[in-house]
Amino acid sequence: MVDCCDKSGDFNYARSLFNQVIEPNVFLYNSTIRAYTHNHMYGLAITAYKQMLRHPILPDKFTFPYVLKSSAGLIWHSLGKQVHGHLRKFGPKAQEVTENALIDMYVKFNDLLDAQKVFDEMTDRDVISWNNLISGHVRLGQIRKAEALFDEMPFRTIVSWTTMISGYTRSGCHADALDTFRRMQRVGIEPDEISMVSVLPACAQLGALEVGKWIHMYCERNGSLRKTFICNALMEMYSKCGCINDAKQLFDQMSDRDVISWSTMIGGLGNHGRADEAIQLFQQMQRANVEPNGITFLGLFSACVHAGLCNEGLKYFDFMRKDYKIEPEVEHYGCLVDLLGRSGRLSQALDMIQNMPVKPDSKVWGSLLSSCRTHHNLEIAVIAMENLEVLEPEETGNYVLLSNIYADLGKWEGVSRMRQLIRAKSMKKTPGCSLIEVDSVVQEFVSGDNSKPFSKGIFDLLELLALHKDVTDDIMVDETGQNVCQKQ
Repeated sequence: MVDCCDKSGDFNYARSLFNQVIEPNVFLYNSTIRAYTHNHMYGLAITAYKQMLRHPILPDKFTFPYVLKSSAGLIWHSLGKQVHGHLRKFGPKAQEVTENALIDMYVKFNDLLDAQKVFDEMTDRDVISWNNLISGHVRLGQIRKAEALFDEMPFRTIVSWTTMISGYTRSGCHADALDTFRRMQRVGIEPDEISMVSVLPACAQLGALEVGKWIHMYCERNGSLRKTFICNALMEMYSKCGCINDAKQLFDQMSDRDVISWSTMIGGLGNHGRADEAIQLFQQMQRANVEPNGITFLGLFSACVHAGLCNEGLKYFDFMRKDYKIEPEVEHYGCLVDLLGRSGRLSQALDMIQNMPVKPDSKVWGSLLSSCRTHHNLEIAVIAMENLEVLEPEETGNYVLLSNIYADLGKWEGVSRMRQLIRAKSMKKTPGCSLIEVDSVVQEFVSGDNSKPFSKGIFDLLELLALHKDVTDDIMVDETGQNVCQKQ
């Protein structure tokens, strides 16, 4: 009866039935603990387990998985260790399902040492055992350890592949994420919605538009475009790949939009310099009675920054705080500082930084320093640099930027001092890199690197293009386009 009530959703009646039984047996305890766990009432599940031990009724192999899951749900490490001890003391000979629950519990505690120990002691591991441990390493950002386990797996499911793709994306290993997605397809495993959503951010970062478009068509064929979260991921990919019109078309076709949909589209339009459309879309969002969040306003501020709409940005900042009661975070203040700085209101930007309730980070001070060069304000630049020296003392770019401000103002002693400081700290500028996908292969180019086997061909082509540009620049055409002559 308890099982039936749990499955039908009438849990209160199930609890009432349990309380009426004077001497419940192990089966009733197991059903009750399972029902509590299913309904996320982890504390009550543990209470029932302790009551079971006091009777005393020995738990069996059906008891422990749910007790372990409840311990994990409570993030109660010492309790989990205690239950593990009970399992060793009077539990059944460890079964796969119990060992997997142990690994899952330790993973949720971020205790990978004990999770690995349970895994190593298992005589018969299944795919769930491997997936749980890989997931734990991914959660802690230990992507190479997860990768090593993944490579050892005798059999992989869609969950295994998706966990790795998601892990690579979260760790910034976008090329690895894309490569793993392709490997998964080559071994005959069809992507599911989660794997596609996991790889789309990697497509966006790499500019792998063709893969993104393939996912779009695949989702269109199998009906996944009805899912809002799929459309949201595709919109973000199109926006970051520069295809803002494709993103807008997808947005317009959506039948069900959530706050993420609106925020993604507003941010995309803003980043592409289409501030008027972003603001209009925000107003449309309000008319649709969708409440914006902090991300929505970040997109709106970004639109104002790109279009130089300083007063509008400040208006929406007040609107966010007063009308929607959203407390600004450092990213919001960073946008406002950038907006004020670009508008030449450097004193106001500095005042905002010094009075903001959250601690400004290096991006905020760096934005102010950059604006100081644009508007030749050495006094505020020095203040920004003093803070940047504390936050990121080894960042060469800040010293170079301040050196350029000194140079713009003809203060060569300051330039010399900055260069001496760079040499004294033995700092080296981190070379920039670019990623591009050609024929389904992602290539990385680092500034000054000529080690690639095709480098000579690239440099020869660049030289040819430069020569072609020089020749083109030397040609003059009249207004009708008829008379062509060489510049002298």
